[in-house]
Amino acid sequence: MPTLLLFFDRRRFLFNVGEGFHRFSNEHKFKLSKVDHVFLTRVCTETIGGLPGLILSLAEINETVKTWGPSSLNDFAKAARIFVPSGWLEHTHSFGPGINDDACLLSPSSPPIFLMEDELIKISAVLLSSEHAALNKANYASSTDERKGNMLSAVYICELSTVRGKFDPVKARSKGLSPGRKYGLLQRGESVLSDDGTKMVHPEDVLGPSSPGPIVLVVDCPSASYISSLINSASLQSFFPGSGKVVNCMIHIGPPSVTSLEAYQSWMENFKVTDHIMARREMSVLGEPTLTSSVKLRSRLNMVCPWFFPSVEVNDETQKPAVNSRMAIGKNLLKYRLRPLADLGLDTSEVLEGFDSAAFQKEMATDVMKAQEMAQEIWKRWSEGKFISSLLDRGTRGEKCLPACLHDVSREEMEVVFLGTGSSQPSKHRNVTGIYIHLFERGGLLLDCGEGTFAQLKRRYGAEGADNVLMGLKCIWISHMHADHFLGLGRILSARKELLERCSIYDPLLVVGPKLLKSFLDSYGKIEDLMMEFLDCSQTTLEAKKCADNGNVRGGEYRRGSLIHGSLRTGERNRMQHIWNLPGYHISRGIDMEGRRRLRSVLSLLGLKDLISVPVIHCLHAFGVVLEAEDRRITENARKPGWKLVFSGDTRPCQALVDAAQGATILIHEATFDDALIADAVKKNHSITKEAIQVGVHAGVYRIFLTHFSQRYPKIPAFDNRFHDRTCFAFDMMSVNLADLPVVPEFVPALQTLFQDQSDTEEDAEETTAVCP
Repeated sequence: MPTLLLFFDRRRFLFNVGEGFHRFSNEHKFKLSKVDHVFLTRVCTETIGGLPGLILSLAEINETVKTWGPSSLNDFAKAARIFVPSGWLEHTHSFGPGINDDACLLSPSSPPIFLMEDELIKISAVLLSSEHAALNKANYASSTDERKGNMLSAVYICELSTVRGKFDPVKARSKGLSPGRKYGLLQRGESVLSDDGTKMVHPEDVLGPSSPGPIVLVVDCPSASYISSLINSASLQSFFPGSGKVVNCMIHIGPPSVTSLEAYQSWMENFKVTDHIMARREMSVLGEPTLTSSVKLRSRLNMVCPWFFPSVEVNDETQKPAVNSRMAIGKNLLKYRLRPLADLGLDTSEVLEGFDSAAFQKEMATDVMKAQEMAQEIWKRWSEGKFISSLLDRGTRGEKCLPACLHDVSREEMEVVFLGTGSSQPSKHRNVTGIYIHLFERGGLLLDCGEGTFAQLKRRYGAEGADNVLMGLKCIWISHMHADHFLGLGRILSARKELLERCSIYDPLLVVGPKLLKSFLDSYGKIEDLMMEFLDCSQTTLEAKKCADNGNVRGGEYRRGSLIHGSLRTGERNRMQHIWNLPGYHISRGIDMEGRRRLRSVLSLLGLKDLISVPVIHCLHAFGVVLEAEDRRITENARKPGWKLVFSGDTRPCQALVDAAQGATILIHEATFDDALIADAVKKNHSITKEAIQVGVHAGVYRIFLTHFSQRYPKIPAFDNRFHDRTCFAFDMMSVNLADLPVVPEFVPALQTLFQDQSDTEEDAEETTAVCP
């Protein structure tokens, strides 16, 4: 979904905030602190995916933003209050009928809804409703599908203030004024006294005729069922030729499947003198990269280790609307200048060019040569079987032989795909947390789902491949309720539901997460059906499993009394953390047997024996997770143990995780800070690199992957080479096949060589005034 930015010297207006906007802003040096207002054309995951991240970023600098949208904005505000500052809720402004009101009865003759006006601009909205709304209203039940049928879409009318006429110094002198300060006051619209003090001189006495300010329409027609409401709107017909008002620019953000329809095109023909920008396109995100720095980094990594950093072919546009002299295809950083009037029109000076990976790699060939040669030699030995032979003969530190689960393992068994490896906020080089466990023909599951996870799937697999991933997704597990770990969940669920509905499939996705996540999803469900079922992480702990296996549905008990005196010494936060780790706390309210049956069914489909959530030390309701695969059948009477993967979530080093990770094949552990920042790690309940590795060493883990790096380490984090025999650091888009686990740490020196002299040298970009799709 396109995000539009209308900006003046000191004011910023956003129209929709799609996922990834924050990361795009970091890449292109947009100053979010200057954003005053956000206008939502609809309230759904497409339009608001990046809004919570924007709000949280502004809160860090004690800023907030006024947010406007159709009535369902109220429902989103209620859902978001769990994790956004309460101050933002006071700055939300919804308009139009409620979702249960007579949305279907919106009159075509209804006037525009006035929203705001200042010295720069006046903004109004015209609401569109779906033809399905009337049917849903007539047969109203409480289903979320019917609520979505009543979803309103807003067309925004942006009328810039009148442009004053040119100042005429000859007329000013004839009125008894000499050049100076009074000239400026007149040009700003203020009256002044003549130099001799005998008469007032007014702006109209010395200015030429005024010109009407430019008008911009932002049109979101999400489906064909909204076209009737669009073409019959009297408010929009008032801008047809002969009305006295001229629309200079119309930005269409509906999908090409709608804007290319004959009825829509016929409506556009009424605006013959208007410049049309078709801002939304259905194409691979790699064809015209929004994140050039990330693409360049991935391209370099692909040159050195293509086995772990595969490239993805770019898809062509699937739909190309007809283009004429007054129609432009939207591109990233395309601008439409509104002032001065002499420069009115399109500005393509900063449009991002397509990324030519082959040309870039040719340019970088010399720089990466040494690292490339190191990696190729290792891979050659590995592919010829020489590396594994020497490994079995000599072993490595702490290893006598390969784990049994890796002997003769198929490449179609399991692959770990790191979609985001940064912490807190997305940056140019690293997105926030997301890990896809690819189980090939059995489907897959996601561990955490930070904002932009859906876009990362597209970057990794291409548009069609990402759709296939969503269709095969069986479960999403969320570690805790910090924004960088779950804000991408809504977009994933919504996109998956849309795909399944096209195939007339109803298959709710299992979401396992902290109990507060259910409150958010339930509240959001009043806006949009996400086709999901929820299971509290506490119902997937080892204690819950034991109770369920023993038929004990009442759960466990825990004692608070022993902690009362301790709370006086350690403070309320530490007291609650101690309670959080007491045996029995998580299942004190009983066992959800139906939820656990649903979990077992999902695990069976995935070929997994167990999914165990492990309480960790970070915040309340924070978990790590253990995944164990079913044993592999070798012959009728012989089986080999399945692999075991452990993900820490965010945590300080804790014994519970060490115990859970015993003998694991893979440990993915957060390493937010380097070893010099232990005080920061303790204060924020995170781990330093050395601690993360020690957790794996103490648990006897075969391979350790470090992730969740502070964004202060843009490319490669500090690393203790003493542990390189079993440890590797993760990058975004890194894909590690289970069959390649033995050789992965051998590539660490090559990666260190690749980045040993690298630093960011990009210059800050200047901001310019324009409308930016």
